[in-house]
Amino acid sequence: MVEQLILTGIMLLLVGCLFGTRINPAWLFVSAIGTSYLTGLIDLENMLVNYTNPSLITLVLLILVSIAIEKTTLIQRLAKSLSSGSLVKSVTKLGLSTAFLSSFTNNTAVVASLITAIKDNPNHSPSKLLLPLSYTAILGGTITLIGTSTNLIVNGFAVDAGMAPLGFFDFTLVGLGALSVGLITILVMLKCLPDNGKNSQEVVPFYLEGKVQTGSKLINRTVEENGLRDLKDLFLAEIIRDGNRICAVTPQHIIQQDDILLFVGDIKSVPLLTRFDGLKVVHDKHEKDIEHLVEVVVSQSSKLIGKTVKEARFREQFHAAVIAIRRGHDRLQGGLGQVRLQAGDSLILAPGKSFYDLTNLKREFVYISGLDLQTHLGAKQSNIVLLSFAGVLGLSILGAVPLVKGLLVLLIGLMLCGTIKLSEIKRRFPIELLAVVGSAIGLAKLMIGTGLAGQISDAMFVVLGDFGPYGAFIAIFLMTVLFTELITNNAAAALSFPVAYSLAIGFNVEPLPFIMAVAFGASASFISPFGYQTNLMVYSAGNYRLKDYVMMGLPLSIIYSITVLTLIPLVFPF
Repeated sequence: MVEQLILTGIMLLLVGCLFGTRINPAWLFVSAIGTSYLTGLIDLENMLVNYTNPSLITLVLLILVSIAIEKTTLIQRLAKSLSSGSLVKSVTKLGLSTAFLSSFTNNTAVVASLITAIKDNPNHSPSKLLLPLSYTAILGGTITLIGTSTNLIVNGFAVDAGMAPLGFFDFTLVGLGALSVGLITILVMLKCLPDNGKNSQEVVPFYLEGKVQTGSKLINRTVEENGLRDLKDLFLAEIIRDGNRICAVTPQHIIQQDDILLFVGDIKSVPLLTRFDGLKVVHDKHEKDIEHLVEVVVSQSSKLIGKTVKEARFREQFHAAVIAIRRGHDRLQGGLGQVRLQAGDSLILAPGKSFYDLTNLKREFVYISGLDLQTHLGAKQSNIVLLSFAGVLGLSILGAVPLVKGLLVLLIGLMLCGTIKLSEIKRRFPIELLAVVGSAIGLAKLMIGTGLAGQISDAMFVVLGDFGPYGAFIAIFLMTVLFTELITNNAAAALSFPVAYSLAIGFNVEPLPFIMAVAFGASASFISPFGYQTNLMVYSAGNYRLKDYVMMGLPLSIIYSITVLTLIPLVFPF
């Protein structure tokens, strides 16, 4: 009883922090399992063994092997095919190809590899392609055991709970059904996506600032007198004076020395600001580069995430000045130096001469205008990598060689022949994923072992008992979907699994349908840019608003849910 109370407190605090704070989930899960150890709920050996779970190791190896797959000509050929044909034809090709790739490799890597090609394609607006790219990557990940991290994680939970391991193609029938209806829905809903292309009249809302220098002719004159209200495609939104924000700037506001003027508008109009005496958009050596601006998109593996531009010492680190930031259509608050960067943020830089020579550009950014960030293999090397990967999967499916062993041998081989470098391993090693999943497995075991999950399922049984196993199955799925949209997919699976398993035991039915509900529910992130990494990556790159995700994602989420809830009981009877 005492153990249950302690664990309940830990889990309530974990859930509260996941929903109510922006603390990194990795820190939260590690803190939760660490507190469990300190309070005596779990010993050190049993805690550490969770981080060597076979499913988790498989996931890590897949992510590392995908480094080589990203470099193959397969991605290049796919990118070239996107520029031909109508929009419907391009989205169909993009959707099917992305889904296929995502079913066998890391979907985040697939999306990152294609962002540059899509943004630079001459025929279709990126905003018409990027969100379908993310959605089909998510749908494709549901097709196989290795398609998405949540499938492997749920498999790890199931094995630790005493169930038989899930098969490679156990997800396929349901996943293909979800992909089919999902792709049709995307094609029907294409008209709901904005057209933020090169010919669009809509102003791209970048967020930029200029500082009033000593001796400027702007000083002691009003906004109207200075002509700051008459700028084409630029709007003076705020003034920062002595650390204080002045919002709703009126034409009568008087400009003072050292004022920071915050503008929202089209980045192409920035050179207009240079006509104002003493208004510096960039400083020092970067001022001359204002006509040669570069757009970058922050990578999910970037060390900049969570830091402000000032804290990251951006100018010193990259020899470039940040003159504008965009996060979808979100209105950013405060000066540029105080904006905390997120994955997917678009930055406009005034680069110095040494910017392009930096070795860490690939790690920090998934897109740099005019620059191909990917290292490409030759045709022969590409074929060897792809055939080797296919061979490892084939041997695993046939039961000849365990997937973990095959991937480990393949990774070592790729490193020995130089296809994957040690520096790339260090850069891409998913330490946060390892921390979250390893801790989550331990917490799930504790919830089942202490009887807490059983207590929760008993409470749900009282509410759902009249609806039978199918009603409980639907409730678990919807709960997981909600968690996925509000937090992260892996955290959602970790919180839902113990309850789902205990509910199945309580109803005395086969647990597999409930486990599948958790797996497919944790992949149902379509309504928000923040629930799934690929959604966040395309957020600013496609210049989307939150409403674009809702307009496109809500119908997709509903149809996906209906399809999954129909197919799972048919494929996996109670």
